[in-house]
Amino acid sequence: MSITTFTTDSSSTEAPPTSGLRVDIADIAVVVVYFIFVMIVGIWASVQANRSTVGGYFLAGRSMTWWPIGASLMSSNVGSGLFIGLAGTGAAGGVAVGGFEWNAAWVLVALGWIFIPVYISANVVTMPEYLAKRFGGRRIRIYMSVLSLILYIFTKISTDIFSGALFIQMSFGWDLYLSTGILLLVTAAYTVAGGLAAVIYTDALQTVIMVGGALTLMFIAFSKVGWYQGLVDGYMSAVPSVTVANTSCHLPRSDAFRMFRDPVSGDLPWPGLIFGLTVLATWVWCTDQVIVQRSLSARSVSHAKGGSVLGGYLKLLPMFFIVMPGMISRTLFPDEVGCVDPVVCQSVCGASVGCSNIAYPKLVVELMPVGVRGLMLAVMLAALMSSLTSIFNSSATLFTLDLYHRARPRASEMELMVVGRVFILVLVCVSLLWIPVIQTANSGQLFDYIQSVTSFLAPPITAVFLMAIFWPRANEQGAFWGLMSGLLVGLIRMVLEFSYEVPACGQVDLRPAILADVHYLYFALILLAITSMVIVVVSLVTAPIPEEHVRDMWTTYSILTLKGQFRPLLLRTWQTHEKMAESEVCKALSPTHTHFPTPKSREKISDFSCRDTASSCGHFVSLRSI
Repeated sequence: MSITTFTTDSSSTEAPPTSGLRVDIADIAVVVVYFIFVMIVGIWASVQANRSTVGGYFLAGRSMTWWPIGASLMSSNVGSGLFIGLAGTGAAGGVAVGGFEWNAAWVLVALGWIFIPVYISANVVTMPEYLAKRFGGRRIRIYMSVLSLILYIFTKISTDIFSGALFIQMSFGWDLYLSTGILLLVTAAYTVAGGLAAVIYTDALQTVIMVGGALTLMFIAFSKVGWYQGLVDGYMSAVPSVTVANTSCHLPRSDAFRMFRDPVSGDLPWPGLIFGLTVLATWVWCTDQVIVQRSLSARSVSHAKGGSVLGGYLKLLPMFFIVMPGMISRTLFPDEVGCVDPVVCQSVCGASVGCSNIAYPKLVVELMPVGVRGLMLAVMLAALMSSLTSIFNSSATLFTLDLYHRARPRASEMELMVVGRVFILVLVCVSLLWIPVIQTANSGQLFDYIQSVTSFLAPPITAVFLMAIFWPRANEQGAFWGLMSGLLVGLIRMVLEFSYEVPACGQVDLRPAILADVHYLYFALILLAITSMVIVVVSLVTAPIPEEHVRDMWTTYSILTLKGQFRPLLLRTWQTHEKMAESEVCKALSPTHTHFPTPKSREKISDFSCRDTASSCGHFVSLRSI
């Protein structure tokens, strides 16, 4: 889970004032080489992948191993917005924001050991599809699909585009539309051509570039301030030369180096950071299509678990190569990064509310030598492109399988492939059209909106998935009305949130108590509790769900595994149907599919798979992980 709270309010396509520094020809050469290398990897993955079927295009033929999955989990979440936003928040408030990254480590373990086995046993491709199988009916599936697409288009894509464009402006001074348009078109090119396989392999490459480049900058930055102790001393005395009279806005927080802060007065209270953040992180890492789709492409449950473990370890790193470098940037450049006077801030970065958002780009253009600076620009481009490719592919999956295929159930495989590719192009066009909205809007409110939307909409979704997996009595009526009640409460909070502005430092807080006194992480817990209670009450007063839907649960999977019944069950199934037509084997193991698997499906029984070539058999069970 990541947080983006940086602000800027320029409405021009011109570079901000701090963009006087330009990159060298050698830096541009590094970026060009990076683009060429990424395109080569994307083309190679496209050629290697089976792109002619639904399973091959959207799930990479379910053939991925653990290391590209883990790398893709990291890069799919770490967009350019994370580099700029996380470093900026660290510069303004200290290390506590790194808890958003560390929390993801153990939530990813839950993804691999609890959620993925259920999704695979349910034989699903999308998360709305799982809810439809678990509860029955269509309204929950449609609601989840539409909601996810709206969130992807107007929050994730816009965040990455805006922050990536900010970095490009500061480094190159390029026109915003030209640079962003080129990035989107190149990104969409190999996403459309290669599907999830191309996305995962390019993500793996870009993860290596991101981690390597960010670690390089981290060591250079730490050496400039005298390593960790120098950072502690320097940050606490990083005060701008121009301040606002009778305020303490210019002073660093006294708890800047504390991860767990006061539960009442802290900007990130520790109970919210542990429990409330887990609610939001469960939505991001365990139920969001962008993330889960990578794990569903694994060739076995063991590889899915291995990918989760690797992703968890990688998520420990942003604290050190993003948050702390952001704090170092304030230490080295207090007048620019730590400015508080509106006039000064406007002249520095074009935003009167503060310039903490330039913390990471400022380090890059000031500290990195020629050539290596180009590598860091490539890192930012890698973060932007990897995040966008993940969103493009997952959005196309949701639209094609959950919306279009439901409207045209007789659509052919070729038609679904064409629709998925065309929808990605539509997303590119919408993204380009969204750029003027990002520029003309008050960007501080925009990114506050992005952060708030998570706390307003994620808890009900988290509650429904938890009930679906752990409580057999939860039914469709309970889940639907739980989602609706949670949405209503969240919208009420959102309307209030944007009806009142957050007071500036030194101003009296005139907002209602629900805004001033209830932190959004606490609100996430409250919303989870409300949604869960509605699900329980409505489910208990309505008819139980049919038995056929209750099988797709973690308890069913785990009990069979613990009793040793899962392996013999599959073994008997294989022996019984060994001599049957391959289509009948696939049908026996996956009642919802009757397509022919490839000869590769006759692998040794320790890793049985039913994969597809001519069509999407889709079913997958691995004995290796049991």
